[in-house]
Amino acid sequence: MKKIIAIIVMSVTVPLLLVAQDTLYVYGPGGPFAAVNECAQVFGKQNGIAVKVVAGPEGNWIDAAKENADIVFGGAEYMLTDFATKNKGIIDSSSRTELYKRAAAILVRPGNPKRILSLKDMARPGIKILDVNGAGQLGMWEDLAGKQNVIKGIQQNIAGSFGNTALGINAWKADKSYDAWITYASWYIRLKDITTLVKIPASQTVYRGTPVALTTISKHKQEALRFITFMQSEKGHVIFRKWGWE
Repeated sequence: MKKIIAIIVMSVTVPLLLVAQDTLYVYGPGGPFAAVNECAQVFGKQNGIAVKVVAGPEGNWIDAAKENADIVFGGAEYMLTDFATKNKGIIDSSSRTELYKRAAAILVRPGNPKRILSLKDMARPGIKILDVNGAGQLGMWEDLAGKQNVIKGIQQNIAGSFGNTALGINAWKADKSYDAWITYASWYIRLKDITTLVKIPASQTVYRGTPVALTTISKHKQEALRFITFMQSEKGHVIFRKWGWE
């Protein structure tokens, strides 16, 4: 009887171990999470591969990534470069590639009560601006404001700066006195209940890329490459466009 139980336990345990070992682990910041995660679900279902996407501030996942990361993505080109610089030897630089770009835009309160229709409107006296000074948005407002010659006006209206988008979202929710936030247009898709989108004309906006690369510690390089190829495919592009990329 004990032998029968042991066989049953092994028959259940071994497949579970195989599933755990065959999982692709993908890490990166929170901005591209929705698009990358949906790609992971579609790709995984089509190919019978488990793909686990872990996203958010780097400090929340770096220890795990050093153990099992197959792929790392960035919310901007400089983010992945910074990651590779700080974590020497993890990124396989020969595999690095660009997925899709996303545009900067302005998020305001629902209904746009302050009638903010442009960057110049954000420089008006009395406008309270939320700033994310990192997470792919480092220097973004200045690049935009410089084109419109309103750097001084916008800088004077910045009422709070935060290190990442998660902190920025929490502040936006907690403090209703913030009127506007220069960020990615893609964030509007996930924040429709608490924001209205004000687009910046293509000739005036700036873009950031979405880089992705294999790691040197990946145990599933072929499967990881296939996943990156899927994200670059038309099916993958449709998913990224759904979440606000171009």
